Amino acid sequence: MNLFDALSTITHRPDVWSKYTAGQLWADPYVATQMLNFHLNQDVDLASRSERFIDESVAWLNTKFGLNEDTKVIDFGCGPGLYTSRFAQCGAEVTGVDFSANSIDYAKQYAEEHGLSITYVEQNYLEFETEAEFDLVTMIMCDFCALSPQQRGLLLKKWKRMLAADGSIVFDVYTDKAFAHRKESETYERNLMNHFWAPDDYFGFINVFKYIEEKVKLDKYTIVLPDETRVIYNWLQFFTLEALSEEVEAHGLRIDSVYNDVRGEEYTGSDEMAVVLRSA
Repeated sequence: MNLFDALSTITHRPDVWSKYTAGQLWADPYVATQMLNFHLNQDVDLASRSERFIDESVAWLNTKFGLNEDTKVIDFGCGPGLYTSRFAQCGAEVTGVDFSANSIDYAKQYAEEHGLSITYVEQNYLEFETEAEFDLVTMIMCDFCALSPQQRGLLLKKWKRMLAADGSIVFDVYTDKAFAHRKESETYERNLMNHFWAPDDYFGFINVFKYIEEKVKLDKYTIVLPDETRVIYNWLQFFTLEALSEEVEAHGLRIDSVYNDVRGEEYTGSDEMAVVLRSA
């Protein structure tokens, strides 16, 4: 392949939701370590919220749902346990699910060191199944937006099945207002993102595509190493409140309340929104 053809491939706009590569972020040990570092870095909001935000979020969730020893909570995409550990400190019976071995190992070690009894499951949450029922199901940091419509439907059905009587689901999403601010772009940089993708020399490209009708954005990362080329697709769905309501209602759920974020701030139509779902 000549350089022109290679660059044409790199800058090609794929069909919306045509590729799913989330697992590649965790399959490579080096990249997985980088992701864990982003989770634990309180100076940036790239993989996790700031410590102050998380504390305020858990305080609100504790107040709203009265977390105690009789409350069963499950956190999808729990990462290194930044929320699950705090839920456990509130007294709740907590389960965390994540397919990152590095993050789960860190979460387990933190729980052991702090005397917290938390069940951690190292598994893709799209494949996770349980007969248990939960009073509170959470997915935080807009993870819901990274899933295709089919994957979101699978997850909503799963949540519906595992929801205890009078149980609640809490998650956050990006809004159409945020989508309007996003721009298409092309970026090239040697050792893109300060060696995030590999410890040795590489060339990195980011192509940002917007799919106007679907309200979807794609960050397509092409990482060119001496012996291989990796392509990572980071999809994000943006929602109107009406579209999100329609989607959850199709799976026997309803939006009980809506907020600006998972700290319970009054909904004013910001770049994000958090919702509480209950059975319809």
